[in-house]
Amino acid sequence: MKSILAELNKGRILVSDGAWGTYLQQKGLKPGECPEAWNITRPDDVLAIAQSYIVAGADMVETNSFGGSRFKLSRYGLEDKVREFNRAAAEISRRAAGPDRFVLGSVGPTGKLLMMEEVTEEELYEAFKEQSMALEAGGVNAIMIETMTDLDEARIAVKAAKENTSCEVFCTMTFEKIIGGEFRTMMGISPSEMAESLVGAGADLIGTNCGNGMANMIGMVEEIRRVNPDIPVLVHANAGMPRFLDGVTSFPETPEDMASMVREIIGAGANIVGGCCGTTPEHISKVSEVVNSLNK
Repeated sequence: MKSILAELNKGRILVSDGAWGTYLQQKGLKPGECPEAWNITRPDDVLAIAQSYIVAGADMVETNSFGGSRFKLSRYGLEDKVREFNRAAAEISRRAAGPDRFVLGSVGPTGKLLMMEEVTEEELYEAFKEQSMALEAGGVNAIMIETMTDLDEARIAVKAAKENTSCEVFCTMTFEKIIGGEFRTMMGISPSEMAESLVGAGADLIGTNCGNGMANMIGMVEEIRRVNPDIPVLVHANAGMPRFLDGVTSFPETPEDMASMVREIIGAGANIVGGCCGTTPEHISKVSEVVNSLNK
């Protein structure tokens, strides 16, 4: 299996993909419908999303498995479909990526809180183990644990993936700017605390995704770099901060807006740049143009 870390060690900056959730909604995903079920019921639509990002110039594409844990799938009565849905998600994105691009197996938070005793550490570990192994069976290069806010849950997910797969293991957390200008997750974790803890847990790459546009991500990367100059860093930024009008969510940053900040985010220390909510293949295409010019 090709190594993303090996490519980064060559000094290359890599481009990741963009939004999946908003794209699925555009293709007809209804409120209350299970996105991961589409890997079985509407695989061609899922494939089209993955292919659109590859065509746009992404070096890697995620899988439609963000909510693919037994805990998230139990909301739909589908907790017995973890292996089927996740393996199919990986196989679809692998088909889109082909032999020359990478696939990131998306693993999101379970929605269960350790501090509220809604779940045990052992139960979380088993859930992340089950999902990660299914994604590996489908052909992913790396397990992409993302959008985490609870550091304990993130550490358990990293450990489960590291101990039960041969994949590279990446983990990102979601931060918000608080009064005073500092960045914290909903659980109060800073980017520097994340870096120290997740590297200690065995993560091969860390970073930040969602919740912010590219401008705020620059400060987060700078904070990570102050405590760890070496660990590879990934950024999946939103297309700006969401706006809500007449029941519709929109994102203000154009592809050109996002691309205009790529040099600065790389200068801050990011090794992989991609998008999250509101970003489109057009955003990724513009990001790829800038990255390609820097890689020459």
